[in-house]
Amino acid sequence: MAAGRHAGIPVGVHVVLERDGRVLMMRRAGTGFFDGLFSLPGGHVEPGESIRATAVREMGEEIGLALDPDALRTLGVVHRLSDSNRIDFFLAATRWSGEPRICEPHKCDRLDWFPRDALPADSVPYVLRALEAGDGPWVLELGW
Repeated sequence: MAAGRHAGIPVGVHVVLERDGRVLMMRRAGTGFFDGLFSLPGGHVEPGESIRATAVREMGEEIGLALDPDALRTLGVVHRLSDSNRIDFFLAATRWSGEPRICEPHKCDRLDWFPRDALPADSVPYVLRALEAGDGPWVLELGW
């Protein structure tokens, strides 16, 4: 790497959708990354894409929902050491249109609403920590 240049840090976006005190979670499958564990819908920021645009795109791709970027509220950020140095943004959707469904069965095999006080124990650890952190704003540093 040339002097003065830095490798990019992968950036993820996770969206909290809550209805009647329950949080929508999806069980990962077939990706080789936390398969069998529950997580929030979301994905990686693409080049030239904002965090809110990522949330809107991912919700459409993964669970068939239409989100208004102005209806997203930032909850917090997780800076974590995993297989690499990673940053994950957590946003809450205050409204959406459509009914969640599995749109990518090759990446997700279950979609369900869980009570805030009874989230599945078999969840991605950093996602569970973020959900336990509450409504924010917060910053968590994990794995260092």
